[in-house]
Amino acid sequence: MAEHQFHLKAHWPGLRNDVGTIESGQLKTKVSIPPEMDGPGIGTNPDEMLLGAAATCYIITLAAMMERSKLEKADLTMESVGIVDVTKGVITYKKIIHNPVIVLKANATDVDVELALKLAKKAETSCMISRAIKGNVEIELKVSIEKN
Repeated sequence: MAEHQFHLKAHWPGLRNDVGTIESGQLKTKVSIPPEMDGPGIGTNPDEMLLGAAATCYIITLAAMMERSKLEKADLTMESVGIVDVTKGVITYKKIIHNPVIVLKANATDVDVELALKLAKKAETSCMISRAIKGNVEIELKVSIEKN
């Protein structure tokens, strides 16, 4: 069994509506509370970072599965939405919606289209971040498959 460690340094010099910093590998950015939650909105925030982790894990997992299955694509893009609920001062990350667009080559067969859909669904359950938040944050897929 291989075990990998990832390290992050955080610095928060002020109070609630101030700005801090984080550094982890290639990531170095300012962080603060988003304006939607009455913060200064400088740099990124935990809500965007969780969405970013889930989205990048999903799209990389999907690309790797397509490669292993030898399913050729012309392009792969995605937009994701994170839904955060604030009720009576309690903040809950409720749902992430991934909208992947898989563009297959013009000569793709119906079998290729079916495989692309199958892999798109499987990538969500195989992604490490999806598995980590399972049971706490709902993940919804809205897959679009096109031919180039």
